[in-house]
Amino acid sequence: MRDFRFGIEIETVGQTREVVARAIQTVVGGEVRFVGAGYDTWEVRASDGRAWKAMRDMSLSDPFRHAEVVSPILTYGDLDLLQNVVRAVRAAGATVDASCGIHIHVDAVRFGAKGLVNLAKLVHQQEDLIVTALGTQQQRLRTFTRKLDSTLVQRIASERPQTLEDLNRLWYGRHNRRPAHYDSSRYHGLNLHSVWFRGTIEFRWFEATLHAGKVKAYVQFVLALAAKALNAKAAAARKRKVTRESSKYDFRVLLLRLGMIGDEFKSARQHLLANLEGSAAWKNGRPLTASASGGPVEADL
Repeated sequence: MRDFRFGIEIETVGQTREVVARAIQTVVGGEVRFVGAGYDTWEVRASDGRAWKAMRDMSLSDPFRHAEVVSPILTYGDLDLLQNVVRAVRAAGATVDASCGIHIHVDAVRFGAKGLVNLAKLVHQQEDLIVTALGTQQQRLRTFTRKLDSTLVQRIASERPQTLEDLNRLWYGRHNRRPAHYDSSRYHGLNLHSVWFRGTIEFRWFEATLHAGKVKAYVQFVLALAAKALNAKAAAARKRKVTRESSKYDFRVLLLRLGMIGDEFKSARQHLLANLEGSAAWKNGRPLTASASGGPVEADL
């Protein structure tokens, strides 16, 4: 997971694109310039040569004071830098509301058909639990962040595509040699349209936040998910049912299976488990033992 390149888009409201761009500059250095064009873009050319952008997105609730923060290509070692950018944007007066989301792109260059098939199966199996953990709004799930269609995943599983061209045909329902930017298939929590349009795998489940720790947790989660799919020999496609009472335990087990173990991911686990019910340590609740008086008490394990 530490070897993937990635990018992130964070939608914000409450502040102008110029102010947001200048806030980013306080972290990354370099120069700010107004690019304009269709997205009314302000660009920050950082000291390291990479370009950060504050762009217009008319799907957001405030038509005048908003900015979609678009990062350049980042690496795992840039997570601290990203967190500092998020903190600076928040300190400049930007905020988020229900219209805002976060999209994370992972470089797809290392993925052939097998890795993408594994990823589609893994996401389909766990997607109900994932969106429950992330608190994804139902409105978002109906529109811009739809779940993978079970029929599509079943076709992928049965036809076993061997090449990206085979998978392209299954994803679009035809062989789509020149995917359009706004193809309707892009509006899924796992967006494989982006593989053929820009060479990335896009993850769209996330409600926007300017909490730097949560942003880092989201990035770590998708990188771990991508790494699991890339390295797995195979993946099961059967959809998993979410049990509310054990959802915290079940998602913690998923995170551990993705390799998010130890102190490095302690904060990420806390953020990703925060919305779930039950015990992270016990699937069916903390077990009871008999007390000296014969009554049940919680076991101290």
